[in-house]
Amino acid sequence: MFHNTCGRKGRFARTIGMALAVSITMSGCSTISDWFADDEELEIRRLKPIEAKFTPELVWDRDIGDGVDHYFSRLRPVYAYNKLFAADRHGVVVAMEPETGKVLWEKDFAQFRSEGMLSSVTKLWRSGETARIGGISVADRHVFIGTENGYIAAMDAETGELVWEATVPGEILAAPAADEGILVVNTGAGSLFGFNTRTGEQMWRHEGDTPPLTLRGISGPIASNGGAIVGTPTGKIQVNLIETGVLAWETVIATPSGATELERIVDIDTTPVLYGGTIYTVSYNGTLAAVELRSGRVIWKREYASFRNLNIDGNKIFVVDNNSNVYALDRRNGVELWSQGLLKQRSLTAATPVGEYIVVGDNWGFLHWIEQESGQVVARLDVGGDDEDDAIFAEPLNVDGNIIAVTRNGVVVSVRTPK
Repeated sequence: MFHNTCGRKGRFARTIGMALAVSITMSGCSTISDWFADDEELEIRRLKPIEAKFTPELVWDRDIGDGVDHYFSRLRPVYAYNKLFAADRHGVVVAMEPETGKVLWEKDFAQFRSEGMLSSVTKLWRSGETARIGGISVADRHVFIGTENGYIAAMDAETGELVWEATVPGEILAAPAADEGILVVNTGAGSLFGFNTRTGEQMWRHEGDTPPLTLRGISGPIASNGGAIVGTPTGKIQVNLIETGVLAWETVIATPSGATELERIVDIDTTPVLYGGTIYTVSYNGTLAAVELRSGRVIWKREYASFRNLNIDGNKIFVVDNNSNVYALDRRNGVELWSQGLLKQRSLTAATPVGEYIVVGDNWGFLHWIEQESGQVVARLDVGGDDEDDAIFAEPLNVDGNIIAVTRNGVVVSVRTPK
């Protein structure tokens, strides 16, 4: 039997000493899987040594289900009401203690076909048909999920009890958002919906345009200041009144260009960021913009291409582009402060601010800490065993200084950054 000699392997060996993990990440190392990779892949996969400034500490890990497998997903844990809420694509939704990872309640939305008297028996050894959960959010003391089947469910955040359910035409590939008692749901069909958060009653529907060819993904809406803000597959930012769904304004961020439909893709698939009365967004084809919330006026534009979410800390905005280069810009004027290409082509997540650093996950299950001030990579931790099956696919979550990350195989980890 072959053994992996470089790092821990998946969920089965995470109790190996942290000193070993650090020594591994500081050196080059070959694995059996290297034998089947070409030179270009090996160049990307083999991490270059860094001068580590501290050692991140694995606090706990928890297997919550089957994860998202190889499918595209932005299924990210959520922290609210002193609980950590997470889901897997197949249908499992859990509430956990953020300090320990202890599961407080669990609900399974996997679908089972009726098989008469044997139904209760077959459920014991079959996992059911996947619910295809695409997004999870928490608001108004409820946990909301949306699925690729167009199914929406609301659960009591304290108990997990199902409160209401609804369906919409179109896939839900991003987390819903809520404000003023209205749940805003975006779909891949170009439609935006508003539901009463308490009852599930559909309050409004807004139809948008969808071009012939789009990316596999949609913009997650944000709900704030009486508006629902969302990016569109036609390269626009739009704001709808949250009470009625009426379009308040829309602004073109990216303009299609090129001879083919592929070249003309201008999707804004990221969740907009609202900060101090300004909306920040980025398009797949290469436009990063700051837009005034009240009027839709473009304040500044820069050329950066991304389908990953932006994050802001103070006056810095952090961008991870389509090639996994990381940038810090001054959010007030878009001036680039630094760039970091050491992790290029590693399919990085968006960058999550935590203290003096930002943290990104990658396609082989590593977390990387980058200094906000200098852009230098100063620490890393292997939580996925250098295995693509345990890739960190969604941006990490900062919970009181601890990083919460989830792997493709459905393992949630909590990692402490030393102060």
